Amino acid sequence: MEALEIARWQFGITTVYHFMMVPLTIGLGLVVAVMQTIWHRTGKVEYLRMTKFWGKLFLINFIMGVATGIVQEFQFGMAWSEYSRFVGDVFGAPLALESLLAFFVESTFLGLWIFGWKQLKPAIHLACLWVAVVGSVFSAYFIIVANSWMQHPVGAEIIDGRPVMTDAWAVFTNNTALVAFPHTLMGALAVAGGFLLGIAWYHLWRRRTDGIDTIGADGKVIPGEAAIPGRDRTDYKVWIRSLRIGAVVAMISFAGTALTGDLQGKLMFEQQPMKMAAAEAACHDGTGFSVLSVGNLGSKNCDEIVALIEVPGILSFLAKGDFTTEVRGVNSLLDQYKADYGTHLPDNPIYGERAGQEIQYVPVMEVTYWGFRMMIGFGGIAALAALLALWVTRKGTVPASRWLMRLAVFGILAPFGANAAGWIFTEMGRQPFVVAPNPDLNGIDQVFMFTAAAVSPGVSAGELLTSLIVLTAVYAALLVVEVKLLVKFIRGGVVSAMPELAHTPADKNGDANKGPGTGKPADDVLAFAY
Repeated sequence: MEALEIARWQFGITTVYHFMMVPLTIGLGLVVAVMQTIWHRTGKVEYLRMTKFWGKLFLINFIMGVATGIVQEFQFGMAWSEYSRFVGDVFGAPLALESLLAFFVESTFLGLWIFGWKQLKPAIHLACLWVAVVGSVFSAYFIIVANSWMQHPVGAEIIDGRPVMTDAWAVFTNNTALVAFPHTLMGALAVAGGFLLGIAWYHLWRRRTDGIDTIGADGKVIPGEAAIPGRDRTDYKVWIRSLRIGAVVAMISFAGTALTGDLQGKLMFEQQPMKMAAAEAACHDGTGFSVLSVGNLGSKNCDEIVALIEVPGILSFLAKGDFTTEVRGVNSLLDQYKADYGTHLPDNPIYGERAGQEIQYVPVMEVTYWGFRMMIGFGGIAALAALLALWVTRKGTVPASRWLMRLAVFGILAPFGANAAGWIFTEMGRQPFVVAPNPDLNGIDQVFMFTAAAVSPGVSAGELLTSLIVLTAVYAALLVVEVKLLVKFIRGGVVSAMPELAHTPADKNGDANKGPGTGKPADDVLAFAY
């Protein structure tokens, strides 16, 4: 393998892994902030328990996201130095705002929230969480701004061979970013909704199988209490409300992703027509949407793809909003790309061994075609599961079926899969460009960069392969750590985040504010933080 291919694998693996944490952090943070707001306004103890339990999982995921995200920016300089030189004058502003403003604010106020349960007034403590959550949202926006410029460069012109920002407002209000951001935010809420639904289902199922909750003659649940600390009637309220909140969030977010995804698709047909044509396996001009197409695996010839099931007019609707406009296919777009950007890479040392090679403008169609469908499919499955969960729990609890419980728990992965598939499609569909050309008639299309020119020239394939193996191993270890931590605290229930619930009213010395014989406060904030 060449250095370029290994560098792409490395960035892809680390980025997809990191993005497993990002949507859960954003989505779950928003949900936890709402839960604490309800507790602050109503004083209902179940919402305090919900805030602490889901907040604990939020913190575990947040710190893992920080640890895995640091590597991303190092890779810009280590493996993609030519790319960094090319985009640096434009990326400086959004990445500085993300790191120095949004992330700094997010981390600072999250720390105040973690350690301020007893030290801050309730309203100020709640405000700290909201500032941290809003900071994470802004952080995501600035990253989306940078990525959207790679998809659709605006507000810059080429000076001495490099793009220089000439209109900051155009960069920060790029229509690609304005559509991609709410789409990403809805995807994050979908992850949070599925997360709540699956875990809450598991705990309601445990209460049923342990005989704590029973079913009355009318089929409705009768919440009970157990001698086990924390498993009281309030515990039942925690899980049933978490489940139903998760289901509602999942359904609303699916509708949001569908609407914003439609807008994003229409923009892609204008800005990156080859990506969307490849996503639909549309080799020829037409109006039909491919439900199922097949072809030879790895083939570069689009004509070998056969549409087995096709619905007329739908492709036109996705692209133009009507059912009759003919959409250009891969073959006709290929001629245009060759005419505009050349048939072969320039004979320039920056391209290394690839200098003079023929440019492959058609992305890997197996990835774009199935990635697009996996994104929609996993999202649809999650929304359907949420609707089913609302219906099944209408009488107050979940069925006693073990396989349904396992299905609900494994269903947590569906929105994660939709998010990952969507990003893989978005990034790999842009190839062979790392900065895609802007087809605007104003001449901005001079700002583009082939991926072959972006890799660091002084880094060998062996060095990249070594770092790829090491980083993959480290990330695998971190994955084990995160899963074990999450499983531990999920199984522990609310008591895992509120150990004071497990203590008797007084220790051996009669101090009601201390754990039995420990000499430490039962609700020590460090137990929540760590």
